[in-house]
Amino acid sequence: MQSAAFSLPSPSSHPYLKPRNFASNPTFYPIRGVSKGRDFSDSTNAISIPSFPKRSWYLSSSSPLPLRAWTSAPSLSKPSPLQLRATAAENAGEAGKSGSLLKTLELGLLFGLWYIFNIYFNIYNKQVLKAFHYPITVTAIQFAVGTILVTIMWTFNLYKRPKINGAQLAAILPLAVVHTLGNLFTNMSLGKVAVSFTHTIKAMEPFFSVVLSAMFLGELPTLWVVASLVPIVGGVALASVTEASFNWAGFWTAMASNLTNQSRNVLSKKVMVNKEESMDNITLFSIITIMSLILLAPVAIFMEGVKFTPAYLQSAGLNVKEVVVRSLLAALCFHAYQQVSYMILQRVSPVTHSVGNCVKRVVVIVSSVLFFKTPVSPINSLGTGIALAGVFLYSRVKRIKPKTKAA
Repeated sequence: MQSAAFSLPSPSSHPYLKPRNFASNPTFYPIRGVSKGRDFSDSTNAISIPSFPKRSWYLSSSSPLPLRAWTSAPSLSKPSPLQLRATAAENAGEAGKSGSLLKTLELGLLFGLWYIFNIYFNIYNKQVLKAFHYPITVTAIQFAVGTILVTIMWTFNLYKRPKINGAQLAAILPLAVVHTLGNLFTNMSLGKVAVSFTHTIKAMEPFFSVVLSAMFLGELPTLWVVASLVPIVGGVALASVTEASFNWAGFWTAMASNLTNQSRNVLSKKVMVNKEESMDNITLFSIITIMSLILLAPVAIFMEGVKFTPAYLQSAGLNVKEVVVRSLLAALCFHAYQQVSYMILQRVSPVTHSVGNCVKRVVVIVSSVLFFKTPVSPINSLGTGIALAGVFLYSRVKRIKPKTKAA
């Protein structure tokens, strides 16, 4: 049997069939061919196709490489540990970015709810207090609605029911007392003066916080903190002088609200110091709400009597449905905005929370002025702006720690 069925002309006789130097050709792709009928193992059988000058096929049985096409096929070998770590790091980075974005959106939603609930609470609460002049009863109703919401939350396991002992209740009691007084004084002030003026006076909370912390905790303020109190006091004084709805009862009850609310913050640092007996802010607020109702309900009945009844409201010439509905809405918004405030406090630093509270006060003042069409003079607006700017400055410089002297 002949070794080949065809013969090739001499390379010298045809210019296109000159042998190529495949070792130096960067486009050379050796393949390994197998045929059942013919043996093409002879290395001299190299074919060069003129129409594809840059593609070469080489039939050789001695080539150690398997069949390869023009484009390389994906490797089926296992990835190296370095590649696995790089892929895992990329996936973790993408998951971290999406998780961070989700947390930011959640925090922004909470801040929005905090502001919205507070705005509607002040509007509905002011409408109720203008028609129903019993602030103790109104405050007790707000605590009662909050107690019902807390009971529902614990009954249906929407939030874990805490296990409270007698020592914890005794420690929480002072907090409940000042919490009750703080909200009661706020309602008394809202019943006497405009919402915007009450919140302008309440901008002096940092002043009481510094004074009480120095008296009972021994925390001396820095020079920057003291400097930030100057525009707060000056702005409130300027706004008070030019306030159209000013009266001393509304002014002093708002100041008393500042004193009691900041006393609550100071007391919270002195009590519940045992880490094993500490609880989260939402649970603490829930327990304080229930205790405030227990404390205030007998006082409301004793001092104002049972006035929140359809018979009394009709005899007073009030629209029973409007008063009841707005009282319930105010109570729901009251509990909701404080609950959301504690949820935010668990996610951010106290400084960030205080800055958000300052912005919230601005939003409440502006919205109440627009809703109730409260007359505001330019000097009054200037005083309010100076006071709120001082509050913002205080929230920023509060984190500046005094330098300790080296021994």
